[in-house]
Amino acid sequence: MGANGESDTTDDRLFRGSLLLRQPARGHRAGTDAVLLAATAPPGARHILDLGASTGLVGLQVAKGRSEARVVLLERDPAMAALARHNITANGLTDRVSCREADAFALGREKDLREAFDLVLTNPPYFTPGRGRPSPDPVRRAAHQLDGDLDGWLRNAATVLAPGGEIVMIHRADALGDVLAAMARRFGRLAFRFVHPRAPEPAHRVLVSGKKGSRQGLTILPPVILFEGDRPTDLSAALHDGHALLPMRPEQE
Repeated sequence: MGANGESDTTDDRLFRGSLLLRQPARGHRAGTDAVLLAATAPPGARHILDLGASTGLVGLQVAKGRSEARVVLLERDPAMAALARHNITANGLTDRVSCREADAFALGREKDLREAFDLVLTNPPYFTPGRGRPSPDPVRRAAHQLDGDLDGWLRNAATVLAPGGEIVMIHRADALGDVLAAMARRFGRLAFRFVHPRAPEPAHRVLVSGKKGSRQGLTILPPVILFEGDRPTDLSAALHDGHALLPMRPEQE
């Protein structure tokens, strides 16, 4: 309980009640970014890492929809990791999902994770020191401003990804230059899908996927539009209900 007697967490039901998620009552809470990222998981992935998992929405949603998937939620913050473990149990996924406390910028130390995954899903820190407006909430600020940069985050992600494995990331659209540079150093077969709040408005997020060891080129996939006026688009509503996917391979379009 908080100092004012109110609970520090809430127990929420997402995807029309199919996913239970205990998360902080204020600050860093699961949102549309995590919903979109969870919908990108390609079929056939069996060993999946949710890198920077927070309370676990992405990895848990993927595991619930794929009985063959084995998922690790990797989170460095002990309080968030504790909530993630609670959520694994609450959703009945202890046989296929686990939580690992580790620093995403030091995965080289985790020898048992080297090249252990065929899919990495990640919603990395969006802000680096000196760029963007820091959040007043300390937990949210810690989640978005870590002691590293996007290149270091993806370098570490590559160490745990098996040859031929895939990574899918969501990031700020205005960081596209950094995203492209960091991804292209380590992955091929890049595919981008831009996310727009509304059709006339600029993209505010970008989903990007890549394949380790590939030399294939770059593809721009159709955009995601979240709202028509004040109403969610049909696709946005279906994604938040857990009834739609966002394939990141051109052949799956």
